[in-house]
Amino acid sequence: MIHMAANDGFAYRELLGPQADGERLLAYVSRRYRHSSAVEWKERIESGQMLVDDLPAHCDDILRRGQTLVWCRPPWEEPEAPETFAILLEDDDLLAVAKPAGLPTLPGAGFLQTTLLHRVQAYAPDAAALHRLGRWTSGVVLFARTPEARAELTRQWVSLDVRKRYRALAGGAPAQRVFDVNDPIGPVPHPLLGTVHAASPAGKPASSRIVVLERREGAFLCDVSIATGRPHQIRIHLAAAGHPLVGDPLYVAGGRPAPGCRALPGDPGYRLHAAELTFRHPRTSREITVECAPPRLLRDSHFE
Repeated sequence: MIHMAANDGFAYRELLGPQADGERLLAYVSRRYRHSSAVEWKERIESGQMLVDDLPAHCDDILRRGQTLVWCRPPWEEPEAPETFAILLEDDDLLAVAKPAGLPTLPGAGFLQTTLLHRVQAYAPDAAALHRLGRWTSGVVLFARTPEARAELTRQWVSLDVRKRYRALAGGAPAQRVFDVNDPIGPVPHPLLGTVHAASPAGKPASSRIVVLERREGAFLCDVSIATGRPHQIRIHLAAAGHPLVGDPLYVAGGRPAPGCRALPGDPGYRLHAAELTFRHPRTSREITVECAPPRLLRDSHFE
């Protein structure tokens, strides 16, 4: 089922740092938040949607570090997205669900209430997301239901004790059945967002192991196991190895956007599924593996 409806609006808050000191409001928000044009920001300011230290703001206001900037965004119609999710595992401490492709995990990019988090918290108000999947990535997402569970599972994530296996459809024909990709991942320039994560020598360490499961015409099905969890890591690493995900609108061979590319990370087209998550139960320390069957296109021929 696809959902599209107006939300309740939202107040976006920012505590201004030194980068805003002495700059006029319109110039600052136009430079910092490039998802909207200067004309759009001017209209919002003049219509009273923006506050500085809880007072109505003006385009020419001079900003100072330490001030609080608020954009009181009116209700808006969110993009279409699936409504449902499936429960994979549930107890008093945690909740694991299957996220459908097309539903964002957390608010952002025009989504506020049409998110997995909002849907899950309507079912279990105590649930807190421990990680996120890209909008068009399907599969396992884990939530903690108590502060103690959240703290312990976060510790496991930081210690790289959580194991993750993904299923992907990538382009080309790799020479090896099993290979590793270790390109660092960090921000690179992007014409719309300012920066986007990609393969970068100045980035943070990242490691992926790719196992080819099935070769298809011009493509291959693979499992990807990752210890680190950098943003868009699998898409970037397969592209860095010369095998971008089939249909990926953003990352090309080399692990970066093509020159002049205006695609966004949340644009559809790629095929990626979080198939398995392994961790220790926060209360019992017993090892738990949560599995989620991949969609048909990502199943190998032996699955049928």
